[in-house]
Amino acid sequence: MALKIYNTLTRSKDEFKPITPGKVKMYVCGPTVYDYIHIGNARPVIFFDVVRRYLESSGYDVTYVVNFTDVDDKLIRKAAQMESTVPEVAELFIQKFYEDTEGLGVHKATLNPRVTENIQEIIDFIQGLVDKGYAYENGGDVYFRTTKFAEYGKLSHQNLEELQFGIRVEVDDRKENPQDFVLWKGAKPGEISWASPWGEGRPGWHIECSAMARKYLGDTIDIHGGGQDLQFPHHECEIAQSECFTGHPMANYWMHNGYININNEKMSKSMGNGINVNQMLQAIPPQVIRYFMLSAHYRNPLNFSEEAVEQAKNGLSRIENCIANIKHRLSTAEVGEPAEEIVHAVTEVQRQFELKMNDDFNTPDAITAVFELVNAANPYLQQESVTRSSLELLLSRFETMDHVLGILAKAEEGLLDEEVEQLIVERTEARKTKNWGRADEIRDLLTERGIILEDTAQGIRWRRK
Repeated sequence: MALKIYNTLTRSKDEFKPITPGKVKMYVCGPTVYDYIHIGNARPVIFFDVVRRYLESSGYDVTYVVNFTDVDDKLIRKAAQMESTVPEVAELFIQKFYEDTEGLGVHKATLNPRVTENIQEIIDFIQGLVDKGYAYENGGDVYFRTTKFAEYGKLSHQNLEELQFGIRVEVDDRKENPQDFVLWKGAKPGEISWASPWGEGRPGWHIECSAMARKYLGDTIDIHGGGQDLQFPHHECEIAQSECFTGHPMANYWMHNGYININNEKMSKSMGNGINVNQMLQAIPPQVIRYFMLSAHYRNPLNFSEEAVEQAKNGLSRIENCIANIKHRLSTAEVGEPAEEIVHAVTEVQRQFELKMNDDFNTPDAITAVFELVNAANPYLQQESVTRSSLELLLSRFETMDHVLGILAKAEEGLLDEEVEQLIVERTEARKTKNWGRADEIRDLLTERGIILEDTAQGIRWRRK
């Protein structure tokens, strides 16, 4: 089955056909770096990380660009509050972004361009729109003429008349039409600014992504992604200005993830129910956060609650326990061919996993495929005799699927597996000789290092918390 992506532009699942065979150009709108990223930001960060991983696992060479908006009104206000400068605030929260996303197991993007590093490209883009008659200057600000782009509203499937009733537009006498949006903002006294043909100022929000996407990926890209809240006005405005400037489609596939609610309520600053990722990582293992985020289809809303987190922990624990049992049996497994039922199960699980991921990145059903492998492995592990090749085949399939999902804990720093095994042997000998003090000492040491010991029919088994 070919990969199909739900395209917001067409409102249908379209077969994915990259512009250049074997290569994918992908742009996802990144954060405005004036604060820590919150749980709402984490969803696209994790989901599009999985999209990128799956495309790469399917053999594509992916150029993945995630921008940083490192200058805007929020940064200016934050810098004033912190008695700092806009560049200093931006740098602080860019580093926090890297720390938090690394903590979530997210692979770093190919490129993370910053607005302030691309000012000239943005100015040139705006000048091109002015020269073509799509933009105009008034009072040091430059605006885009929405009426000049007949397809304005095609992403959100609304026309200009509908849009003017659906959004709150600030009254600005300098605009020819209320829906015209700003491309360049004239600087106020004391604000960070750059020289331009229209005077000192800084870019508007929408133009930044258009200019950077074009600079790093070209006139037309394969996939443009972001949260549902960006569909309008941000992505709608990107399409208008990019397609007027280049004469080509900006992106062939537009993807948008759904909202996250907190305890069945919309997350908002006014309600004070937002949760920062750095706070989450202190209380919830990152693999549990990823599992939770991927447990619902990316286009559907997702509700964060203690119950949902507990369900994610329990689900992940089932998978991890199965893998720990497989590794435990390796030491006593026999030489031989893989069992027929295991070969069949692994083949079918692989087919199901790819089938679901090819169906618009259906991660909840892909996770179900992982559980199908658990269901096949558990009864096999109860058999008196198992082959090493069967166990290795199972582990390989778990590893391949997790290379896409990223929901399993990686080996932590501290005791190596061999050291744990040696301590368990030492503890067993201590118990045989009734050296209870040493046996307890080793158990306490292992517990402190997050190692849990369990008695099984095949001897003592261990796993990490």
